[in-house]
Amino acid sequence: MEQEKAEIKIITNNALETFTFARHIGEKLKGGDILALSGELGSGKTCFTGGLARGLGVDEKYSITSPTFTLINEYPAKFRLYHFDVYRLNSCADLDDLGYEEYFAGNGVVVIEWAEKIAKLIPETAIHVNFEYVDEDKRKIIIKGQSCRLKEFRIDTKDGG
Repeated sequence: MEQEKAEIKIITNNALETFTFARHIGEKLKGGDILALSGELGSGKTCFTGGLARGLGVDEKYSITSPTFTLINEYPAKFRLYHFDVYRLNSCADLDDLGYEEYFAGNGVVVIEWAEKIAKLIPETAIHVNFEYVDEDKRKIIIKGQSCRLKEFRIDTKDGG
């Protein structure tokens, strides 16, 4: 039976709001969750991932940076966080060497920056997060996924959500 899909839209006014919103979501994540992040360069994907990491319980001693050159960073938390950045990949085949299937099927939380580059590998159950520039500081964040999961992420905002 196909799960009902839902969407959350929120406007964040600065990086701190993006981080705080993501931290709230990180607190609600479960082992096996996959988040597919898309958006232009500098639109807030890594900032969002930092908030998710703190919400999952990644210690402040770990600096959350985009693994553009290493492709993946791992962080200990209540569920191990696997942070992928596939910006530099030329094709989905480039991920095979990493054994991505084990990460995607595991009990950790997987966050993928530039997920649109490997769209055909992303499981149907993934939570899709798209970042759009509103202006220099503001971002429109659109989260799509199974409605049963997205209900857990809702917070009261004046911008809707």
